[in-house]
Amino acid sequence: MVRLATASLVGTAIEFFDFFVYGTAAALVLGPLFFPTFSPLAGTLAAFGTFAVGFVARPLGSVLFGHVGDRYGRRPVLFASLLLTGCATVAVGCVPTYETIGIAAPLLLLTLRFLQGLGLGGEWGGAVLLTAEHAPANRRALWASFPQIGPAVGFLLANGVMLALTAGLSDAEFRSWGWRVPFWAAGVLAAAGLLLRSSLAESPQFEELSASGRRASAPLAEIVRDHWRLVLLTAGALAVGYAVFYTVSTWALAYGTERLGVSSTVMLTCVMAAVAVKGAVTPFVALLADRWGRRPLCLAGCAASALWMFPMVALLHTGEPILMFLGFLGSLLAFITMFAVIAAYLPELYEPRVRCTGAAVGYNLAGVLGGALTPIVATTLSDGGSGPPWGVAAYLTVVALISLGCFALLPETLPDPYEAAEAAPA
Repeated sequence: MVRLATASLVGTAIEFFDFFVYGTAAALVLGPLFFPTFSPLAGTLAAFGTFAVGFVARPLGSVLFGHVGDRYGRRPVLFASLLLTGCATVAVGCVPTYETIGIAAPLLLLTLRFLQGLGLGGEWGGAVLLTAEHAPANRRALWASFPQIGPAVGFLLANGVMLALTAGLSDAEFRSWGWRVPFWAAGVLAAAGLLLRSSLAESPQFEELSASGRRASAPLAEIVRDHWRLVLLTAGALAVGYAVFYTVSTWALAYGTERLGVSSTVMLTCVMAAVAVKGAVTPFVALLADRWGRRPLCLAGCAASALWMFPMVALLHTGEPILMFLGFLGSLLAFITMFAVIAAYLPELYEPRVRCTGAAVGYNLAGVLGGALTPIVATTLSDGGSGPPWGVAAYLTVVALISLGCFALLPETLPDPYEAAEAAPA
């Protein structure tokens, strides 16, 4: 389990490094480089538009790779998704700017961002399912939470590289070539991830399905026919997590640098510190889920998100590093109270024959609802006025309340303690 969880964590971290480095670049430099004829606000919105395309592609990736995972195994998904995302990310770093090739530049950017999202849409389902289906029932949430640490590690890697570059290069150097370095580094990381995953064994539950001949021939059709309500509920429930995380990690960067005049180095440091704490507490929250259940923690995380959005916006608007960090930290602790749990919760909600497709589609559809639109909506709501952007706080609070209602309609899936004890290895 240690080797499997480590390989899942590392692979997920690499995939999310690829995904997050684009979001940071969109907040800091892509607008003027690829949409120079737009106003500063319109350029930022356009850059966030290409950012959103990655989220739109993720459900399509979950359908494509979910079919592979349910028909041919969880293991092939891990290789194909990582290879696709890594290649697309390296290519982003090679795209000439608008000044060089004109309108072809943003079109290429849009296409590669779509391919990034397609690969990431398959990654989460493959990594989480392979770990969760190997884990003993009484510690499933703990082991399945390791891939959920991957996004924090990927974010810290992506923004750590960006932080070093913005601090060590002049603004002209960073805009000329420095922003491309993290995209090129993705190729090395992807190769290392593929090597690490080469020795992983297939999930025992999938092996059992194959041996018994009960694999789904058309998993998406079964999901649409028999589990559509569950997919919509899980997507709605998880939307707040995406909304909160990308408000902190993407919109707040643009707002702090462009509206508050805070340096990008300070903003990145504040966000990175909060993300580091979030990553560190993930397994401890998962242990609580193995003890008290999945649903109670998800409900608590939603409620905390609804209560914290107005304080978070107020703390951000001060422009003071310590206060901004506290605002981000409160938001991400509420976020991880839900997202440390769902790596066990979602697979348990779906039957094994369609689990890879169902869990991945629900998870990535939530990304469209909560992650794709949030930076755009928040940027629009925060335009104009000198006071705190209360419209952003109100928007996030409404999303949190909707997600709270969806979680309330989902069942508990905590394994029976006696059955879990019997199933645990001696």
